[in-house]
Amino acid sequence: MTPTTATTQVGHRATYREVLAEPRFRLLFSTRTVAITAGSLRITTFSVLVFAATGSPLLSALAFGTGFLPQLFGSLLLGSLADRLPPRALIAGGYALEGAAALLLALVRMPIAASLGVMALVALAAPVCGGASSLLVARWLEGDAYVLGRSLNNIASSGAQLSGLALGGAVVAAVGPHRGLAVSAALYLGCALAVRVRLPRLAPGGAGGAPGRARGDGGPVRASLHGAGLLLRGRTVRRLVLAQWLPPAFVAGAEGLIVAYAGERHFAPGSYAVLMGCLPVGMLVGDLLVGRLLRPPARERLVVPLAALTGLPLAGFAAGPGVGVSSCLLLLCGAGFAYGLGLQRPFLDALPQDGQGQAFGLLGSGSMTLQGVGPVCFGSVAAGTGTGGAIALAGGAAALTAGWILTWHPPASHASLTDDHSR
Repeated sequence: MTPTTATTQVGHRATYREVLAEPRFRLLFSTRTVAITAGSLRITTFSVLVFAATGSPLLSALAFGTGFLPQLFGSLLLGSLADRLPPRALIAGGYALEGAAALLLALVRMPIAASLGVMALVALAAPVCGGASSLLVARWLEGDAYVLGRSLNNIASSGAQLSGLALGGAVVAAVGPHRGLAVSAALYLGCALAVRVRLPRLAPGGAGGAPGRARGDGGPVRASLHGAGLLLRGRTVRRLVLAQWLPPAFVAGAEGLIVAYAGERHFAPGSYAVLMGCLPVGMLVGDLLVGRLLRPPARERLVVPLAALTGLPLAGFAAGPGVGVSSCLLLLCGAGFAYGLGLQRPFLDALPQDGQGQAFGLLGSGSMTLQGVGPVCFGSVAAGTGTGGAIALAGGAAALTAGWILTWHPPASHASLTDDHSR
């Protein structure tokens, strides 16, 4: 691994100030935060636009999910490009593509099917650009600095989602959905310009060396499928990927029922927005506390308890709590997502050197896709059990995942997790 500005010894607790002192990370962090805000704004305004044009809740929901569901396919088919192409071009090009899509939707009146197709095509490229960005972070930050870099990205994601949703409502109310999409496009294009101007020109992989050839080379699609197969056939990587995929998917299933739960319980108008905001607030607080106050070994020891915390509070919804108790349960659930910080270093250690960009893209895209599937699955369950019961079942599934993690994640050390990364 090449030398980095922000380096730490194993067991040393880094600080957020150390991480943010790395100017290249600071650029990626700031542009990613703005891009997530732009994405939330685009999704919100596009969903409003589709609903206004069709009056169909199903199509509106599909408009919301189209930006997420195709990402896993994009990672499987194109993920190897994150290790094969120059990262500056990939990241800037990805933001430019997102901005162009938002601008197209803002300016051109297309049939709904064509609009959804545009969103789906852009989503296919997202894992490649995200994988290249994550690979650079892994190259530039070492040890605990890398974990805190991931923590900062999580915090930014939570805050940006909240601000994007709030901005979306305000922009739609003020200027309408078409101009809202134009605002989203401007934010994306600003990110693309900042990356193109300020990020150094680097060789593929971000290490500054000669580009490598992916195993199973023979074109990007074949190489991507081959690389994904190699990653998921390794027991350690597969376990760590599933551990980071499943609890968020189950919690997303519960989150998708919050509006319906608030309606069934006849909460005051607008209460659902308060409830939906509790999850990202809890995530932000949990990441700050666990990332800032705990040393690396303590974070890794707390993986299972924190993973259980993502699910156990949701079991309380079986009792039909009111707004106050429901808010507290969702805050606790969100705080449990800090369990992922204890898996970041083992995950990085388990990855092969020549496929890390694809691995990061696969991790992110699979999580996004499953978070799109979760609400569909538990929405179907709610038809038979009621929303409170379905939310509780989703929480039980997340807690069971924590029990599964306990069977292979020893609380004392992460060393045994990386002994078979080459299998």
